[in-house]
Amino acid sequence: MTKWWHNAVAYQIYPRSFQDTNADGIGDLRGIIRRLDYIQSLGVTMLWISPIYQSPMVDMGYDISNYQAIDPKFGTMQDFDELVQEAKKRNIRIIMDLVVNHTSDQHPWFQEALANPDSPYRNYYIFKTTPDGQVPNNWRAIFGGSTWTKVPGEANTYYFHTFAAQQPDLNWENPELRHAIYDMINWWLDKGIAGYRVDAITHLKKDLDWASLPADGEDGRVSVIEKSQNRPGLAFFLEELKANTFDKYDAVTIGEAYGVPDQDLPKFIGPNGYFSMIFDFSYLNIEMKDVNEWYRGTTNWTINDLKKALFSSQHAIKNANGWAANVLENHDQPRVLSKLIRPKENQTPMAAKALAMMYYFLPGVPFIYQGQELGMKNFHRDHVNEFNDVSSLNNYHMALQNGYSEAEAMRLVNAKSRDNARTPMQWDDSKNAGFSEVKPWLALGNDRAGINVAAEQSDPQSVLNFYRHLARIKQNPQFSDILMYGKFTVIHNLPDDVIGYQHTFNNHAISIIVNLSDTIQTCPMPDGRVILNNGDDIASVEYQISLAPYQAIVMHQ
Repeated sequence: MTKWWHNAVAYQIYPRSFQDTNADGIGDLRGIIRRLDYIQSLGVTMLWISPIYQSPMVDMGYDISNYQAIDPKFGTMQDFDELVQEAKKRNIRIIMDLVVNHTSDQHPWFQEALANPDSPYRNYYIFKTTPDGQVPNNWRAIFGGSTWTKVPGEANTYYFHTFAAQQPDLNWENPELRHAIYDMINWWLDKGIAGYRVDAITHLKKDLDWASLPADGEDGRVSVIEKSQNRPGLAFFLEELKANTFDKYDAVTIGEAYGVPDQDLPKFIGPNGYFSMIFDFSYLNIEMKDVNEWYRGTTNWTINDLKKALFSSQHAIKNANGWAANVLENHDQPRVLSKLIRPKENQTPMAAKALAMMYYFLPGVPFIYQGQELGMKNFHRDHVNEFNDVSSLNNYHMALQNGYSEAEAMRLVNAKSRDNARTPMQWDDSKNAGFSEVKPWLALGNDRAGINVAAEQSDPQSVLNFYRHLARIKQNPQFSDILMYGKFTVIHNLPDDVIGYQHTFNNHAISIIVNLSDTIQTCPMPDGRVILNNGDDIASVEYQISLAPYQAIVMHQ
Protein backbone atom coordinates (compact mmCIF):
# COMPACT_ATOMS: atom_id res chain seq x y z
CA MET A 1 0.00 0.00 0.00
CA THR A 2 1.36 3.41 -0.96
CA LYS A 3 2.15 5.71 1.97
CA TRP A 4 2.37 9.48 1.76
CA TRP A 5 6.11 9.39 2.51
CA HIS A 6 7.11 6.76 -0.08
CA ASN A 7 8.28 9.34 -2.62
CA ALA A 8 9.56 11.84 -0.07
CA VAL A 9 12.82 13.74 -0.11
CA ALA A 10 13.93 14.55 3.44
CA TYR A 11 16.25 17.24 4.75
CA GLN A 12 17.81 17.36 8.20
CA ILE A 13 18.38 20.66 9.94
CA TYR A 14 20.72 21.08 12.89
CA PRO A 15 19.02 24.27 14.13
CA ARG A 16 21.93 25.58 16.16
CA SER A 17 24.01 25.85 12.98
CA PHE A 18 21.48 26.60 10.24
CA GLN A 19 20.57 30.32 10.36
CA ASP A 20 20.84 32.89 13.12
CA THR A 21 18.32 35.76 12.94
CA ASN A 22 18.73 37.46 16.33
CA ALA A 23 22.52 37.97 16.32
CA ASP A 24 23.40 35.70 19.23
CA GLY A 25 25.59 33.36 17.16
CA ILE A 26 23.09 30.48 17.45
CA GLY A 27 20.67 29.36 14.75
CA ASP A 28 16.96 29.59 15.51
CA LEU A 29 13.46 28.71 14.34
CA ARG A 30 12.98 32.02 12.59
CA GLY A 31 16.10 31.21 10.60
CA ILE A 32 14.50 27.98 9.40
CA ILE A 33 11.34 29.88 8.43
CA ARG A 34 13.47 32.38 6.50
CA ARG A 35 15.09 29.57 4.50
CA LEU A 36 12.01 27.47 3.69
CA ASP A 37 11.99 28.55 0.05
CA TYR A 38 15.58 27.38 -0.28
CA ILE A 39 14.69 24.03 1.29
CA GLN A 40 11.71 23.70 -1.04
CA SER A 41 14.00 24.32 -4.03
CA LEU A 42 15.75 21.03 -3.21
CA GLY A 43 12.51 19.11 -3.76
CA VAL A 44 12.23 18.53 -0.01
CA THR A 45 8.87 17.28 1.27
CA MET A 46 9.89 16.23 4.78
CA LEU A 47 11.98 18.31 7.20
CA TRP A 48 13.64 16.66 10.20
CA ILE A 49 14.60 19.16 12.88
CA SER A 50 17.18 18.06 15.43
CA PRO A 51 16.17 18.73 19.06
CA ILE A 52 14.86 22.20 19.87
CA TYR A 53 13.42 21.27 23.25
CA GLN A 54 14.48 22.99 26.47
CA SER A 55 17.92 21.66 27.37
CA PRO A 56 21.15 22.49 29.22
CA MET A 57 22.87 21.51 25.94
CA VAL A 58 25.45 19.14 27.42
CA ASP A 59 24.80 16.93 24.39
CA MET A 60 23.50 19.74 22.21
CA GLY A 61 19.80 19.18 22.86
CA TYR A 62 19.79 15.41 23.22
CA ASP A 63 19.61 16.02 26.95
CA ILE A 64 16.05 17.30 27.36
CA SER A 65 14.88 19.10 30.50
CA ASN A 66 11.34 19.83 29.24
CA TYR A 67 9.79 17.83 26.40
CA GLN A 68 6.97 20.31 25.88
CA ALA A 69 8.90 23.57 25.71
CA ILE A 70 11.09 25.18 23.05
CA ASP A 71 14.52 26.18 24.30
CA PRO A 72 14.71 30.01 24.30
CA LYS A 73 17.94 29.79 22.31
CA PHE A 74 15.83 28.64 19.36
CA GLY A 75 12.76 30.80 19.86
CA THR A 76 9.24 30.25 21.13
CA MET A 77 6.40 27.81 20.70
CA GLN A 78 4.69 30.47 18.61
CA ASP A 79 7.71 30.41 16.28
CA PHE A 80 7.41 26.65 16.05
CA ASP A 81 3.70 26.78 15.24
CA GLU A 82 4.43 29.34 12.52
CA LEU A 83 7.14 27.06 11.11
CA VAL A 84 4.69 24.15 10.85
CA GLN A 85 2.17 26.34 9.01
CA GLU A 86 4.71 27.97 6.68
CA ALA A 87 6.21 24.60 5.82
CA LYS A 88 2.75 23.22 5.10
CA LYS A 89 2.16 26.02 2.56
CA ARG A 90 5.19 24.65 0.69
CA ASN A 91 4.05 21.01 0.98
CA ILE A 92 6.77 20.29 3.52
CA ARG A 93 5.97 18.25 6.62
CA ILE A 94 7.84 18.71 9.90
CA ILE A 95 9.45 15.79 11.74
CA MET A 96 10.70 16.18 15.29
CA ASP A 97 13.50 14.34 17.05
CA LEU A 98 12.14 11.92 19.67
CA VAL A 99 14.59 11.29 22.51
CA VAL A 100 13.06 8.89 25.02
CA ASN A 101 15.91 6.64 26.13
CA HIS A 102 17.02 9.33 28.55
CA THR A 103 16.37 12.88 29.74
CA SER A 104 18.59 15.63 31.06
CA ASP A 105 19.59 15.43 34.71
CA GLN A 106 17.87 18.84 34.94
CA HIS A 107 14.47 17.41 34.02
CA PRO A 108 11.96 17.93 36.87
CA TRP A 109 11.33 14.18 36.99
CA PHE A 110 14.98 13.47 37.73
CA GLN A 111 15.38 16.39 40.10
CA GLU A 112 12.43 15.09 42.12
CA ALA A 113 13.88 11.55 41.98
CA LEU A 114 17.15 12.86 43.48
CA ALA A 115 15.46 14.99 46.10
CA ASN A 116 13.12 12.30 47.40
CA PRO A 117 14.04 8.58 47.31
CA ASP A 118 10.40 7.76 48.07
CA SER A 119 9.06 9.80 45.17
CA PRO A 120 7.30 7.88 42.37
CA TYR A 121 9.76 9.62 40.05
CA ARG A 122 12.59 7.53 41.54
CA ASN A 123 11.10 4.67 39.51
CA TYR A 124 11.12 6.78 36.33
CA TYR A 125 14.89 6.22 36.22
CA ILE A 126 17.31 3.42 37.10
CA PHE A 127 18.86 3.55 40.56
CA LYS A 128 20.93 0.84 42.24
CA THR A 129 22.19 0.57 45.80
CA THR A 130 25.20 -1.66 46.41
CA PRO A 131 26.20 -3.21 49.76
CA ASP A 132 29.87 -2.19 49.48
CA GLY A 133 29.48 1.21 47.87
CA GLN A 134 31.14 0.07 44.65
CA VAL A 135 29.58 0.73 41.24
CA PRO A 136 27.02 -1.98 40.32
CA ASN A 137 29.02 -3.29 37.35
CA ASN A 138 31.86 -2.54 34.93
CA TRP A 139 29.84 -1.21 32.01
CA ARG A 140 31.36 1.66 30.03
CA ALA A 141 29.12 4.49 28.82
CA ILE A 142 29.04 5.34 25.12
CA PHE A 143 30.56 8.74 25.89
CA GLY A 144 33.22 7.17 28.13
CA GLY A 145 33.59 6.40 31.83
CA SER A 146 31.27 4.29 33.94
CA THR A 147 27.56 4.03 33.18
CA TRP A 148 26.98 4.71 36.88
CA THR A 149 27.13 8.03 38.69
CA LYS A 150 26.88 8.34 42.46
CA VAL A 151 23.75 9.97 43.85
CA PRO A 152 24.73 13.00 45.96
CA GLY A 153 24.08 12.47 49.66
CA GLU A 154 23.36 8.73 49.37
CA ALA A 155 26.32 6.60 50.40
CA ASN A 156 25.91 3.52 48.21
CA THR A 157 23.40 4.56 45.52
CA TYR A 158 24.06 5.16 41.83
CA TYR A 159 22.00 6.09 38.79
CA PHE A 160 22.44 4.63 35.30
CA HIS A 161 23.23 6.43 32.03
CA THR A 162 24.03 4.89 28.64
CA PHE A 163 25.53 8.18 27.40
CA ALA A 164 26.79 11.12 29.50
CA ALA A 165 26.30 11.39 33.25
CA GLN A 166 23.99 14.34 32.57
CA GLN A 167 21.70 12.02 30.55
CA PRO A 168 20.11 9.56 33.02
CA ASP A 169 18.29 6.69 31.33
CA LEU A 170 14.54 6.37 31.71
CA ASN A 171 13.21 3.18 33.24
CA TRP A 172 11.07 1.66 30.51
CA GLU A 173 10.19 -1.25 32.80
CA ASN A 174 7.85 1.20 34.58
CA PRO A 175 4.44 1.41 32.80
CA GLU A 176 3.68 4.76 34.46
CA LEU A 177 6.78 6.25 32.83
CA ARG A 178 5.94 4.74 29.46
CA HIS A 179 2.45 6.25 29.41
CA ALA A 180 3.77 9.64 30.45
CA ILE A 181 6.04 9.43 27.38
CA TYR A 182 3.12 8.41 25.15
CA ASP A 183 1.09 11.42 26.31
CA MET A 184 3.98 13.72 25.41
CA ILE A 185 4.40 12.16 21.96
CA ASN A 186 0.70 12.52 21.18
CA TRP A 187 0.72 16.13 22.36
CA TRP A 188 3.22 16.99 19.62
CA LEU A 189 1.35 14.95 17.00
CA ASP A 190 -1.82 16.83 17.92
CA LYS A 191 0.09 20.06 17.21
CA GLY A 192 0.46 18.97 13.61
CA ILE A 193 3.89 17.42 13.22
CA ALA A 194 4.07 14.54 10.74
CA GLY A 195 6.18 12.17 12.80
CA TYR A 196 9.53 11.53 14.40
CA ARG A 197 13.11 10.54 13.93
CA VAL A 198 13.50 8.22 16.91
CA ASP A 199 16.80 8.52 18.77
CA ALA A 200 18.79 5.61 20.27
CA ILE A 201 15.65 3.49 20.29
CA THR A 202 17.37 0.10 20.45
CA HIS A 203 18.72 1.00 23.91
CA LEU A 204 15.39 1.08 25.76
CA LYS A 205 15.71 -2.46 27.10
CA LYS A 206 18.57 -3.28 29.45
CA ASP A 207 19.79 -6.70 30.56
CA LEU A 208 18.23 -6.84 33.99
CA ASP A 209 20.90 -9.12 35.46
CA TRP A 210 23.17 -6.01 35.53
CA ALA A 211 26.14 -8.39 35.48
CA SER A 212 29.72 -7.38 34.76
CA LEU A 213 31.47 -8.81 31.71
CA PRO A 214 35.15 -9.34 30.85
CA ALA A 215 36.81 -6.00 30.20
CA ASP A 216 37.45 -4.92 26.60
CA GLY A 217 39.72 -1.96 27.38
CA GLU A 218 42.56 -0.72 29.55
CA ASP A 219 40.05 0.91 31.90
CA GLY A 220 38.75 -2.46 33.11
CA ARG A 221 35.32 -1.78 31.64
CA VAL A 222 33.20 -3.25 28.86
CA SER A 223 31.06 -1.37 26.35
CA VAL A 224 27.47 -0.90 27.51
CA ILE A 225 26.41 -2.00 24.01
CA GLU A 226 26.85 -5.61 25.13
CA LYS A 227 24.09 -5.32 27.71
CA SER A 228 21.79 -2.55 26.53
CA GLN A 229 21.29 -2.71 22.76
CA ASN A 230 18.67 -4.89 21.04
CA ARG A 231 18.09 -6.94 24.18
CA PRO A 232 15.32 -9.56 24.44
CA GLY A 233 12.15 -7.80 25.54
CA LEU A 234 12.71 -4.67 23.44
CA ALA A 235 9.91 -5.76 21.10
CA PHE A 236 7.27 -5.35 23.82
CA PHE A 237 8.25 -1.71 24.38
CA LEU A 238 8.32 -0.89 20.67
CA GLU A 239 4.98 -2.55 19.93
CA GLU A 240 3.30 -0.74 22.81
CA LEU A 241 4.90 2.57 21.81
CA LYS A 242 3.61 2.25 18.25
CA ALA A 243 0.09 1.20 19.27
CA ASN A 244 -0.30 4.07 21.75
CA THR A 245 1.09 6.81 19.53
CA PHE A 246 2.19 6.55 15.89
CA ASP A 247 -0.58 4.24 14.68
CA LYS A 248 -3.23 6.70 15.79
CA TYR A 249 -1.90 9.46 13.52
CA ASP A 250 -0.50 7.73 10.42
CA ALA A 251 2.78 9.26 11.56
CA VAL A 252 6.03 8.64 9.76
CA THR A 253 8.77 7.26 11.99
CA ILE A 254 12.45 6.80 11.23
CA GLY A 255 14.33 4.73 13.76
CA GLU A 256 17.95 5.27 14.69
CA ALA A 257 18.34 1.55 15.16
CA TYR A 258 21.96 0.52 15.40
CA GLY A 259 22.72 -3.17 15.69
CA VAL A 260 19.46 -4.64 14.39
CA PRO A 261 20.30 -8.08 12.93
CA ASP A 262 19.01 -8.78 9.43
CA GLN A 263 16.61 -11.44 10.65
CA ASP A 264 14.86 -8.85 12.86
CA LEU A 265 14.35 -6.27 10.12
CA PRO A 266 10.80 -7.47 9.28
CA LYS A 267 9.79 -6.65 12.87
CA PHE A 268 11.28 -3.17 12.57
CA ILE A 269 10.34 -2.10 9.04
CA GLY A 270 8.12 -4.81 7.57
CA PRO A 271 4.50 -4.01 6.60
CA ASN A 272 3.53 -4.05 10.29
CA GLY A 273 6.91 -3.00 11.64
CA TYR A 274 7.60 -0.80 14.63
CA PHE A 275 8.74 2.04 12.33
CA SER A 276 8.07 3.34 8.84
CA MET A 277 11.77 2.95 8.10
CA ILE A 278 15.15 2.89 9.79
CA PHE A 279 18.36 4.58 8.78
CA ASP A 280 20.70 2.43 6.73
CA PHE A 281 23.98 2.85 8.59
CA SER A 282 25.61 -0.17 6.91
CA TYR A 283 28.23 1.90 5.11
CA LEU A 284 28.13 5.10 7.15
CA ASN A 285 30.83 3.92 9.56
CA ILE A 286 32.83 1.82 7.13
CA GLU A 287 36.04 3.59 8.07
CA MET A 288 35.80 2.93 11.83
CA LYS A 289 36.64 -0.20 13.81
CA ASP A 290 34.17 0.86 16.50
CA VAL A 291 31.23 3.19 15.84
CA ASN A 292 31.31 4.76 19.31
CA GLU A 293 34.93 4.40 20.43
CA TRP A 294 36.86 6.05 17.61
CA TYR A 295 40.19 5.79 19.41
CA ARG A 296 40.23 2.10 18.48
CA GLY A 297 41.29 3.22 15.02
CA THR A 298 40.29 3.06 11.37
CA THR A 299 39.94 0.33 8.77
CA ASN A 300 41.64 -0.06 5.39
CA TRP A 301 38.34 -0.21 3.52
CA THR A 302 38.05 -0.31 -0.25
CA ILE A 303 35.37 0.88 -2.67
CA ASN A 304 34.49 -2.76 -3.23
CA ASP A 305 33.93 -3.12 0.54
CA LEU A 306 31.63 -0.11 0.38
CA LYS A 307 29.75 -1.64 -2.53
CA LYS A 308 29.32 -4.97 -0.72
CA ALA A 309 28.05 -3.27 2.45
CA LEU A 310 25.62 -1.11 0.49
CA PHE A 311 24.07 -3.95 -1.47
CA SER A 312 24.06 -6.44 1.39
CA SER A 313 22.01 -3.97 3.39
CA GLN A 314 19.65 -3.28 0.50
CA HIS A 315 19.14 -7.03 0.06
CA ALA A 316 18.21 -7.41 3.74
CA ILE A 317 15.78 -4.47 3.57
CA LYS A 318 14.19 -5.91 0.44
CA ASN A 319 13.78 -9.31 2.13
CA ALA A 320 12.06 -7.58 5.04
CA ASN A 321 9.61 -6.00 2.58
CA GLY A 322 10.58 -2.74 4.21
CA TRP A 323 11.63 0.81 3.50
CA ALA A 324 15.00 2.42 4.14
CA ALA A 325 16.04 5.92 5.10
CA ASN A 326 19.14 6.40 2.95
CA VAL A 327 21.76 8.73 4.30
CA LEU A 328 25.29 9.95 3.62
CA GLU A 329 25.61 12.42 6.48
CA ASN A 330 23.93 13.49 9.70
CA HIS A 331 24.70 15.50 12.83
CA ASP A 332 26.71 12.57 14.27
CA GLN A 333 28.93 11.98 11.24
CA PRO A 334 31.85 13.72 9.56
CA ARG A 335 31.31 15.14 6.09
CA VAL A 336 31.04 12.35 3.52
CA LEU A 337 33.26 14.01 0.93
CA SER A 338 36.11 14.08 3.44
CA LYS A 339 35.36 10.59 4.71
CA LEU A 340 34.85 8.54 1.55
CA ILE A 341 36.96 10.37 -1.03
CA ARG A 342 40.72 10.00 -0.64
CA PRO A 343 43.18 11.69 -0.95
CA LYS A 344 42.11 15.25 -0.16
CA GLU A 345 42.83 16.63 -3.63
CA ASN A 346 40.11 14.34 -5.01
CA GLN A 347 37.43 15.95 -2.80
CA THR A 348 35.97 17.91 -5.69
CA PRO A 349 32.42 18.91 -6.69
CA MET A 350 32.55 16.06 -9.23
CA ALA A 351 33.19 13.57 -6.42
CA ALA A 352 30.47 15.11 -4.25
CA LYS A 353 28.00 14.63 -7.11
CA ALA A 354 29.12 11.01 -7.59
CA LEU A 355 28.41 10.26 -3.93
CA ALA A 356 25.02 11.93 -4.23
CA MET A 357 24.15 9.79 -7.25
CA MET A 358 25.33 6.65 -5.45
CA TYR A 359 22.79 6.88 -2.65
CA TYR A 360 19.96 9.15 -3.81
CA PHE A 361 18.13 6.61 -5.98
CA LEU A 362 18.47 3.60 -3.69
CA PRO A 363 15.08 2.13 -2.69
CA GLY A 364 13.64 4.24 0.09
CA VAL A 365 13.78 7.89 1.11
CA PRO A 366 16.94 9.98 0.59
CA PHE A 367 17.88 12.16 3.57
CA ILE A 368 20.03 15.23 2.90
CA TYR A 369 21.91 16.78 5.82
CA GLN A 370 22.30 20.55 5.76
CA GLY A 371 25.35 21.56 3.72
CA GLN A 372 25.71 18.13 2.14
CA GLU A 373 24.03 19.59 -0.94
CA LEU A 374 26.88 22.12 -1.17
CA GLY A 375 29.71 19.61 -0.84
CA MET A 376 30.76 20.90 2.58
CA LYS A 377 33.93 19.32 4.00
CA ASN A 378 35.51 18.49 7.34
CA PHE A 379 37.43 21.10 9.28
CA HIS A 380 40.88 20.87 10.84
CA ARG A 381 41.36 21.85 14.49
CA ASP A 382 44.79 22.28 16.07
CA HIS A 383 43.83 21.92 19.72
CA VAL A 384 41.31 19.84 21.64
CA ASN A 385 39.93 22.99 23.28
CA GLU A 386 38.49 23.97 19.88
CA PHE A 387 35.98 21.08 20.04
CA ASN A 388 32.53 21.40 21.55
CA ASP A 389 31.18 17.86 21.09
CA VAL A 390 31.13 15.80 24.29
CA SER A 391 31.81 12.60 22.37
CA SER A 392 34.86 14.11 20.66
CA LEU A 393 36.32 15.24 23.98
CA ASN A 394 35.75 11.84 25.58
CA ASN A 395 37.28 9.97 22.65
CA TYR A 396 40.32 12.24 22.73
CA HIS A 397 40.96 11.50 26.40
CA MET A 398 40.21 7.79 26.00
CA ALA A 399 42.75 7.66 23.17
CA LEU A 400 45.40 9.21 25.43
CA GLN A 401 44.54 6.73 28.19
CA ASN A 402 45.05 3.91 25.70
CA GLY A 403 48.55 4.95 24.70
CA TYR A 404 47.97 7.25 21.72
CA SER A 405 50.10 10.36 21.39
CA GLU A 406 48.39 13.76 21.45
CA ALA A 407 49.04 14.10 17.71
CA GLU A 408 47.47 10.70 16.98
CA ALA A 409 44.48 11.46 19.19
CA MET A 410 43.96 14.81 17.45
CA ARG A 411 44.16 13.16 14.03
CA LEU A 412 41.43 10.66 14.97
CA VAL A 413 39.15 13.26 16.51
CA ASN A 414 39.60 15.70 13.61
CA ALA A 415 38.57 12.92 11.22
CA LYS A 416 35.58 11.63 13.16
CA SER A 417 34.34 14.49 15.33
CA ARG A 418 30.63 15.19 15.24
CA ASP A 419 31.55 18.88 15.20
CA ASN A 420 32.53 18.42 11.54
CA ALA A 421 28.83 18.33 10.65
CA ARG A 422 27.89 21.02 13.14
CA THR A 423 29.87 23.94 11.77
CA PRO A 424 27.57 26.74 10.59
CA MET A 425 25.77 26.45 7.27
CA GLN A 426 27.66 28.24 4.50
CA TRP A 427 25.23 30.68 2.87
CA ASP A 428 27.87 32.97 1.34
CA ASP A 429 31.60 33.75 1.48
CA SER A 430 31.41 36.51 4.09
CA LYS A 431 33.28 36.35 7.39
CA ASN A 432 30.51 34.43 9.15
CA ALA A 433 29.26 32.70 5.99
CA GLY A 434 25.92 34.50 6.06
CA PHE A 435 25.00 32.40 9.08
CA SER A 436 25.14 35.20 11.64
CA GLU A 437 26.01 38.86 12.09
CA VAL A 438 28.23 37.91 15.03
CA LYS A 439 30.81 35.24 15.87
CA PRO A 440 29.10 31.83 15.59
CA TRP A 441 28.80 29.47 18.55
CA LEU A 442 31.16 27.05 16.74
CA ALA A 443 34.00 28.08 14.45
CA LEU A 444 33.33 27.78 10.74
CA GLY A 445 34.88 25.12 8.55
CA ASN A 446 38.29 26.11 7.18
CA ASP A 447 37.99 24.52 3.73
CA ARG A 448 35.09 26.45 2.26
CA ALA A 449 36.25 28.46 -0.75
CA GLY A 450 33.42 28.50 -3.30
CA ILE A 451 31.35 26.10 -1.19
CA ASN A 452 28.30 28.16 -0.30
CA VAL A 453 24.75 28.78 -1.47
CA ALA A 454 25.44 32.19 -3.05
CA ALA A 455 28.30 30.86 -5.17
CA GLU A 456 26.54 27.66 -6.19
CA GLN A 457 23.07 29.09 -6.81
CA SER A 458 24.00 30.59 -10.17
CA ASP A 459 26.41 27.86 -11.29
CA PRO A 460 24.55 25.23 -13.35
CA GLN A 461 27.37 22.75 -12.69
CA SER A 462 27.38 23.18 -8.90
CA VAL A 463 26.75 20.45 -6.36
CA LEU A 464 23.69 22.39 -5.18
CA ASN A 465 22.08 22.43 -8.61
CA PHE A 466 22.97 18.77 -9.09
CA TYR A 467 20.91 17.90 -5.98
CA ARG A 468 18.03 19.86 -7.51
CA HIS A 469 18.36 17.76 -10.67
CA LEU A 470 18.23 14.59 -8.58
CA ALA A 471 14.95 15.71 -7.00
CA ARG A 472 13.43 16.55 -10.38
CA ILE A 473 14.15 13.04 -11.61
CA LYS A 474 12.87 11.37 -8.45
CA GLN A 475 9.63 13.37 -8.51
CA ASN A 476 9.05 13.24 -12.28
CA PRO A 477 5.90 11.13 -12.94
CA GLN A 478 7.74 9.46 -15.83
CA PHE A 479 10.31 8.05 -13.41
CA SER A 480 8.83 8.06 -9.90
CA ASP A 481 6.93 4.75 -10.13
CA ILE A 482 10.00 3.00 -11.51
CA LEU A 483 12.10 4.27 -8.61
CA MET A 484 9.47 3.60 -5.95
CA TYR A 485 8.08 0.26 -7.04
CA GLY A 486 10.56 -1.14 -9.53
CA LYS A 487 12.47 -4.35 -8.95
CA PHE A 488 15.86 -3.45 -7.51
CA THR A 489 18.84 -5.37 -8.89
CA VAL A 490 22.58 -4.97 -8.61
CA ILE A 491 24.54 -4.55 -11.83
CA HIS A 492 27.27 -7.13 -11.36
CA ASN A 493 29.46 -6.99 -14.46
CA LEU A 494 31.28 -3.84 -13.36
CA PRO A 495 34.81 -3.12 -12.10
CA ASP A 496 35.36 -3.24 -8.33
CA ASP A 497 35.50 0.57 -8.13
CA VAL A 498 32.23 1.11 -9.96
CA ILE A 499 28.86 0.89 -8.19
CA GLY A 500 25.81 0.13 -10.31
CA TYR A 501 22.18 -0.77 -9.72
CA GLN A 502 18.91 -0.78 -11.62
CA HIS A 503 15.16 -0.40 -11.05
CA THR A 504 12.81 -2.14 -13.51
CA PHE A 505 9.04 -1.60 -13.68
CA ASN A 506 6.45 -2.13 -16.45
CA ASN A 507 9.09 -2.74 -19.14
CA HIS A 508 11.06 0.36 -18.19
CA ALA A 509 14.33 0.63 -16.33
CA ILE A 510 16.46 3.24 -14.61
CA SER A 511 20.14 2.41 -14.21
CA ILE A 512 22.61 4.21 -11.96
CA ILE A 513 26.34 3.73 -12.59
CA VAL A 514 28.95 5.49 -10.46
CA ASN A 515 32.72 5.46 -10.82
CA LEU A 516 34.00 6.12 -7.29
CA SER A 517 37.67 5.95 -8.22
CA ASP A 518 40.21 8.49 -9.40
CA THR A 519 40.96 6.53 -12.58
CA ILE A 520 39.09 5.94 -15.84
CA GLN A 521 36.88 2.84 -15.61
CA THR A 522 35.57 0.84 -18.58
CA CYS A 523 32.13 -0.77 -18.26
CA PRO A 524 29.65 -2.62 -20.47
CA MET A 525 27.37 -0.13 -22.20
CA PRO A 526 23.95 -0.08 -20.50
CA ASP A 527 20.74 0.19 -22.49
CA GLY A 528 18.80 3.44 -22.67
CA ARG A 529 19.45 7.16 -22.80
CA VAL A 530 21.38 9.26 -20.31
CA ILE A 531 19.07 11.49 -18.27
CA LEU A 532 21.69 12.80 -15.85
CA ASN A 533 25.47 12.96 -16.04
CA ASN A 534 27.76 14.71 -13.58
CA GLY A 535 30.60 14.98 -16.10
CA ASP A 536 31.42 15.47 -19.74
CA ASP A 537 30.22 13.33 -22.63
CA ILE A 538 30.73 9.60 -22.18
CA ALA A 539 33.31 7.92 -24.37
CA SER A 540 32.05 4.67 -25.91
CA VAL A 541 33.69 2.02 -28.10
CA GLU A 542 32.17 -1.31 -29.20
CA TYR A 543 29.54 -1.73 -26.48
CA GLN A 544 31.87 -0.34 -23.80
CA ILE A 545 31.76 3.02 -22.08
CA SER A 546 34.58 4.80 -20.31
CA LEU A 547 33.71 6.72 -17.19
CA ALA A 548 36.06 9.49 -16.12
CA PRO A 549 37.20 9.63 -12.48
CA TYR A 550 34.13 10.16 -10.27
CA GLN A 551 31.79 10.23 -13.25
CA ALA A 552 28.24 9.05 -12.56
CA ILE A 553 25.27 8.61 -14.88
CA VAL A 554 21.56 7.83 -14.72
CA MET A 555 20.03 6.07 -17.70
CA HIS A 556 16.37 5.51 -18.61
CA GLN A 557 15.22 2.68 -20.84
